[in-house]
Amino acid sequence: GEENYQSPEDRAKLDGLYECIMCACCSTACPSYWWNPDKYLGPAVLMQAYRWIVDSRDEFTEERLKQLDDSYKLYRCKTIMNCATVCPKGLNPGKAIAKLKQSVHKGAAI
Repeated sequence: GEENYQSPEDRAKLDGLYECIMCACCSTACPSYWWNPDKYLGPAVLMQAYRWIVDSRDEFTEERLKQLDDSYKLYRCKTIMNCATVCPKGLNPGKAIAKLKQSVHKGAAI
C-alpha cells in the first residue's frame, strides 16, 4: 500500500490523543455522561473522534463533524474537567472536546 506522510506540525497535533488507552475513566467520572449516557457521547468517545478529525490523513473530517453537530452528542460537556483529573495517562479530554466544538462551528479541524 501507499504511505500517507504527515508534516511534523500535523503529527504534533495528535500529541495527547494517541496516548489514550481507552480505559473510559474519563467517561465514568463525567457527571454529564452519568445524566445522559444514551445521548451524550462522553469524553472517551469525543476525544477519539477529535483524534480522527484532527488527523491530516483522514478523509472523512467533514462527515465526522456533521455527525457531531447535535445538542446532546457533543454539547453536554460543561467543562467540569473531572475527565482530565482522573485520566491515568494525564491526558485532557476536556481540551479535545473544546477544540472539537470549535471545529464543528468552523466546519473544519482546528
